[in-house]
Amino acid sequence: TNPGFVVRITQAGLDYAHQHGIAILEKELAHLKLPDISGDFRIRHVGKVHYELSRLDLRSFHLPYSRISLVPNVGLQVAISNAFADVHGNWRVKIHFIRDHGSFDLKVENVYIKINLKLGSDASGKPTIDTSYCSTRISKVRVRFSGKLGWLYKLFDSAIESRFRKILESEVCEIIVRSVHRELQPYLQTLPVTAKIDAMAGVDYSLVAPPTATAQSLDVELKGECFSLAKRSAVPFPPLALSLPPDHDRMVYFGASSYFFNTAGFAYHAAGALVFEITDSMVSPRNGDLCRCPYLVHAPPQLEEMYPDMLMKLRLSASSAPFLNIGPGGLSLTPVVDIQAYAILPNSSLAPLFLLSLVRNVSAIINIKSGHIVGSLNVGRMKLSLKHSDVGTFQVRTLQSIMNIFASSILLPRLNARLDQGFPLPLLDRVQLSNILVQFHQ
Repeated sequence: TNPGFVVRITQAGLDYAHQHGIAILEKELAHLKLPDISGDFRIRHVGKVHYELSRLDLRSFHLPYSRISLVPNVGLQVAISNAFADVHGNWRVKIHFIRDHGSFDLKVENVYIKINLKLGSDASGKPTIDTSYCSTRISKVRVRFSGKLGWLYKLFDSAIESRFRKILESEVCEIIVRSVHRELQPYLQTLPVTAKIDAMAGVDYSLVAPPTATAQSLDVELKGECFSLAKRSAVPFPPLALSLPPDHDRMVYFGASSYFFNTAGFAYHAAGALVFEITDSMVSPRNGDLCRCPYLVHAPPQLEEMYPDMLMKLRLSASSAPFLNIGPGGLSLTPVVDIQAYAILPNSSLAPLFLLSLVRNVSAIINIKSGHIVGSLNVGRMKLSLKHSDVGTFQVRTLQSIMNIFASSILLPRLNARLDQGFPLPLLDRVQLSNILVQFHQ
């Protein structure tokens, strides 16, 4: 299926993440536990030599030069060059009746490591990462023994260096595989598959396909579908194809299609959230007469006769989920709202007065704040019509005046207060956004 939301990580974003990843890998390699080494070999004119190397301490492992690159249709590749390490340990040697012991220092230089990382997704829609290839090559190992028999150590230091080279080349890749599995994979799993928006709705951010690597970026396609927490039902419209503009200057791009926003409208409508009741207690003092029947000047005379000085209640409801459009000029929608007016009788029961249909152009302003998509609405031209009246015929200008005040002073502030809480973005743990730019496209 097409995504409703896309995350694009560019080379600049990968480079930034790579800095933190290499720092973690350095710490992992610095804790590498080397096994004790022992063996026998023969030296011409000397005979059989038995040696033991113990209490090996890898004091440091530095990765000064590394880079991460995109491999199209495969994943990521990390290349490390000119790495170096220092090892300290104890040695013991036996040649015939000669025995000696001491300490040694070993320097490992010109270490080259190549790692291929394969990206995928699991059954729950979370991203996965695995090491598909790893190789380590060490071109230089130097060992220095402390002791009295310097001429003897020179005879077998090349054998020790070769042994260390083979052990380190094997152990380094094992550490990398374990580090990816133990550190990187759990971190990617912190991407929220579902996030709660509020008490009524949530958003589904599960991957619809494995991440795709191109020559310029890593694209992650997410479902981007809002749903009702009370009862999740199938969305009656499909997501359209979503493609981001070919920009690669920033570290990360988020692309949300109209499907993302329209499923939110569908979810809130299904949850019964798009119903608003306005009573006298919600009206500001300066508009205190709005919810009283006598306020309706130019109203039918029978209204005052039937309901003298009685309070009113207005119930606003959307007959269908609002449908939002995105274009270069921004976001816009034209919701259709039914407005049922009631008179509140002395026994608290409701008497229907009239039913209006309101169509109004609304524009939305979207921004990003604290990892959330936030917004606000501006209302434009209004078209109002009387669908039904139980008390006679109204003049349209009277009704328009009332609804303009209700929309600007009551309804719009309530909606904007909710939009200011925002929709959570799909962010990994400990990720914060800065230098944010919001753009609209077709």
